Amino acid sequence: MKAEVNWNGGMSFTGSGACATHSVVMDAPPAVGGSDNGIRPKELLLHSLAGCTAMDVISILHKMKLEPNRFRVEATATESEEHPKVFTSFHLRYLISGGIPEEKLNRAIELSQTRYCGVSAMFRNFAPVTHEVCYE
Repeated sequence: MKAEVNWNGGMSFTGSGACATHSVVMDAPPAVGGSDNGIRPKELLLHSLAGCTAMDVISILHKMKLEPNRFRVEATATESEEHPKVFTSFHLRYLISGGIPEEKLNRAIELSQTRYCGVSAMFRNFAPVTHEVCYE
């Protein structure tokens, strides 16, 4: 796996993967010299966590022949007070609607968190990752 980040000027950077067919713009707020034209790098970490487990859960539900009407994952993190400000804990909220049986959803989440989601596994090496399920 490979990632590349190219400077756009100011505090703006464009990141791309090995195939360079997809990209993401990162920027800083004006208070630190940015133009606020992109996502913050640490926010990308939270998107990676939410995206990894969300893809797992949907894949597992599909294997169970279940399809939610709506599904989303919110990821939040707490940060240390001192620099470097690092994440000290993570929390995932799985929000779902569409009649998925609770035991099936819980099993899909458990499999994601204990077996499949590499991002969760990496993050658990330095901070706890908790979760909750909310039916909408």
